[in-house]
Amino acid sequence: MSPLNPTATPFLPAISSLPTLPDTTLTSTLDLLFEPTSELHSLALPTIRTCSFASYDELIDTLRGQLLTIASQVQDDSEGKKKLHHVLGSHPRLGAPKVKQEDEELSEQSKNEQKQLRGGDENEARRLAELNEEYEKAFPGLRYVVFVNGRGRGVIMEDMERRIKRGDIREEEKEGIQAMCDIAKDRARKLLKSAEEAV
Repeated sequence: MSPLNPTATPFLPAISSLPTLPDTTLTSTLDLLFEPTSELHSLALPTIRTCSFASYDELIDTLRGQLLTIASQVQDDSEGKKKLHHVLGSHPRLGAPKVKQEDEELSEQSKNEQKQLRGGDENEARRLAELNEEYEKAFPGLRYVVFVNGRGRGVIMEDMERRIKRGDIREEEKEGIQAMCDIAKDRARKLLKSAEEAV
């Protein structure tokens, strides 16, 4: 997998090979599963170097556990919380146009995952944009992250409203971590299936 060739078909290296691969390949692999962020790279690379995993699901579950531990420990650590929120805030806004956001292009995975949330009813699109703004005002530094999994805008907006009304940033951190890991597992499954079908 070459990070220098954007037209190359993305694929995941064999899970058993990860500890032996160069950092550039590992960060490219992580960027296929998660939205790119240097903070996640810094957390994940030592783990990948020192642990062996039987599957990508196991790797993702390990990173989820580490992120949840960090979330429980940084409540009074503004710098640690900022790093955690940078990881969680790396996901694009749901239903946002296909444009650069904060100097980052939406990943191909995010574009595909959010297809059904774009276009369609203008009132729903406007309300989704408003909810994104409300969420980010309620939880500064975070983005609303959810595993869309084929659900429509109406269902997603109900969940956004529920979480905004709850007003609990610690629960948002936990839900955000769980959602980004659910997304990563789904991406891994799709990439591995695509590789199998290509053989």
